[in-house]
Amino acid sequence: MRNDKTIDPREVEYYTRMAETWWDREGPFWPLHTLNELRLTYIRNHLCEHFGRDAATERPLHGLRVLDVGCGGGILAESMAKLGADVTGIDIVEKNINIAKLHAQAQSLPIDYRLTTAAELAASGAHFSVVLNMEVVEHVADLAAFMHDCNRLTGEGGVMFVATINRTPLAWLFAIVGAEYVLGWLPRGTHRWRLFRKPQEIRALLANGGLVVKDITGVAVKPIARTMRFTSLTQVNYMMFCTRD
Repeated sequence: MRNDKTIDPREVEYYTRMAETWWDREGPFWPLHTLNELRLTYIRNHLCEHFGRDAATERPLHGLRVLDVGCGGGILAESMAKLGADVTGIDIVEKNINIAKLHAQAQSLPIDYRLTTAAELAASGAHFSVVLNMEVVEHVADLAAFMHDCNRLTGEGGVMFVATINRTPLAWLFAIVGAEYVLGWLPRGTHRWRLFRKPQEIRALLANGGLVVKDITGVAVKPIARTMRFTSLTQVNYMMFCTRD
């Protein structure tokens, strides 16, 4: 395993076991597939407004260099590529990268998947127009170091999206007790409450890298219908759109 203090060995072991179920929409990652439809709308609309693109066109993100940090099996990376973006996806779980590569090839999508860390990529001097930091910060061992690396990867005039779970009693009740133990939507142990991140913590770490939060929205889940929607409440899940100050 790479000598990177942001890597949590427990998280690597967990996602290695789960890797082959990434593209099973009825499997343990079904909430991520449902969430992907919502977050894709959020990302596309903000990018088109920021970069002056027409969201109604077939490939509105054509030419934008996008980095998907912690890309997993490629669910979000493929969605971005279909919108025309030039996508690089990185992950520290080799099985995830292999599955993502195979699935992208089957879809004829030219995505650059790499088995590497944000720290290694940042050290190489790489920069991107868009950094997708989605559902990752609650799985890293050293949040400050990880956010520092993501900030460095966000180029001049670039933007970052951050999505995660708030560290509140309500989030513990819904994301852990409800989703993992009562409803069984996620395998038990998927999340640890102490690793949930408050919005103000993320804001402060973004500011250290010259990034400012321009928009924040909550995500509400309808358990019976298995659907999700935007909400002004951020006590459980939230997404941020951030630009350089």
